Amino acid sequence: MFQRKPLIAIPMGDPAGIGPEIAVKALLEQQTSEVADCFIVGDTRCLSDSARLSGLKADFHTIQSPTMGVFRNGIINVIDLNNADPADFRVGEVSAFCGRASYEYIEKSVSIAMSGEIDAIATTPINKESLKAANIPFIGHTEIMAGLTLTDDPLTMFEVRGMRVFFLSRHVSLRKSCDLVTTERIIDTVMRSFAALEKLGVENPKMAIAGLNPHSGEHGLFGTEEVEEIAPAIETLREMGYNVCGPIAADSVFHLALNGRFDSVLSLYHDQGHIATKTLDFERTVSVTNGLPFLRTSVDHGTAFDIAGKGTASPVSMIEAILVAAKYAPYFVSNMK
Repeated sequence: MFQRKPLIAIPMGDPAGIGPEIAVKALLEQQTSEVADCFIVGDTRCLSDSARLSGLKADFHTIQSPTMGVFRNGIINVIDLNNADPADFRVGEVSAFCGRASYEYIEKSVSIAMSGEIDAIATTPINKESLKAANIPFIGHTEIMAGLTLTDDPLTMFEVRGMRVFFLSRHVSLRKSCDLVTTERIIDTVMRSFAALEKLGVENPKMAIAGLNPHSGEHGLFGTEEVEEIAPAIETLREMGYNVCGPIAADSVFHLALNGRFDSVLSLYHDQGHIATKTLDFERTVSVTNGLPFLRTSVDHGTAFDIAGKGTASPVSMIEAILVAAKYAPYFVSNMK
């Protein structure tokens, strides 16, 4: 385990969104400085504007590498890419300019992570429309990082109040997601989920598989996926030595996990798990991307263009993303060696 605080990079996100503001606010909080040494990859001009609009005092310290950081309360270390002059864009609006800048912050952060200089990346929000306007060939953080690291199909895990949720599918239609509920895909996802949990320091994990249909299909009365695909997958996984159970109806499985019955839940489609976690605590739901060569956590909200530049954005999700990264970094780094 670490004899020091984890070192975490925070790419600034879309300059026109709330990323700069929540990054500054989070790094000025004592609870983050107590558990991690953090620095921002971004543009000091945007960050300074965000501090001023939020009525905050911060000493911005420009660095060229993480080793140059001065990690004390009130000091915000910045690797300044100098690529987002506030005079060149409008806060709260989609633009190719900001899409390109946000990509460059991620690209630089990934480069630093791949060099082994840091222990984790905690990301602020970017805007999909701005990325598209800038002709960036990726739709979001996960896809960008997968592309930059040549990682095949990274695995998303949500964590909130100790409850962990994995996803069988992500950004596909609801109709398509039902087609992806296959025995083979469930087995593969569970195996990768267990590997991810063990890498994060979860010993002897136990996972529940959510049902797809109401009441888990009632033995075929409301759908056959549980009988034909999910149950056979669970049986095979148990024979392989994985501690899995289910299928458990989606209206109860998350409650059971929250109360400690399971270490994690496999959600069978995007919104099934998103609704459960975000309804429980929207601000403290954190996304953890597994399968990358480094640990990555993220806020689980967007750029909030409607409140950008007003100094009113809540940093709670950003703080939580840093705390989760700091919690898992020692295990992740140790298990990667």
